Amino acid sequence: MTAVPTPIPSRTQFVLDAIKHRILTGQLTPGQALVETELAAQFGVSKTPVREALKTLAGTGLVVMSQYKGVTVRMVDADMAREVYDVRLLLEPEALRRAVLRRSSLDDARDALTRADAATGTAERSLANREFHRALYLPCGNPLLGRMLDEVRDQAALVSAVAWAADPSWEREAAEHREILRLARAGDADGAASALQAHIASFVRRAFPQAADESRAEDGQE
Repeated sequence: MTAVPTPIPSRTQFVLDAIKHRILTGQLTPGQALVETELAAQFGVSKTPVREALKTLAGTGLVVMSQYKGVTVRMVDADMAREVYDVRLLLEPEALRRAVLRRSSLDDARDALTRADAATGTAERSLANREFHRALYLPCGNPLLGRMLDEVRDQAALVSAVAWAADPSWEREAAEHREILRLARAGDADGAASALQAHIASFVRRAFPQAADESRAEDGQE
């Protein structure tokens, strides 16, 4: 008999979504302490849903729980960026290639790109960017592959938030997004996958050159 996942109580889900949104849009920065009593007061709830939300966020890699330091937003460094983007490079282009071969609708990706172009703030643009990438890989026809990419999606967004805060590169990435979508909608599966791989690789190379250098060294490249 298949076990049914236990639903998250509504107050916990509310707190979880709110804290995640603040982290992924840069309102809560890496290393910042997350104090249960303060968050409970901000959200008008008891400490219990806050504690449960923080446990869930720790499981997804967005926060770190320490016996001595308490709960903090996860720090982003070259090692983290390399780990997360290695997974994306291995899986995301192939997922898009399969989605294009299946002639999947990419209307959601087009709509997300439109929202990103029309965004007036960093938070809105960041969320639209996440939705764009997810809309590319989700119709790949392999639910497990989609879930695996979903698992690193939040960590990738955290890396991006830190990189964009230091060196905004929205316009360049938006142009790359448009080219990826153009190739995909034209039915060029290999071209779209290659463009997506180049897009992901170039981002981490610009934002975290140390991580890119280490990846090349592991691959035996000069």
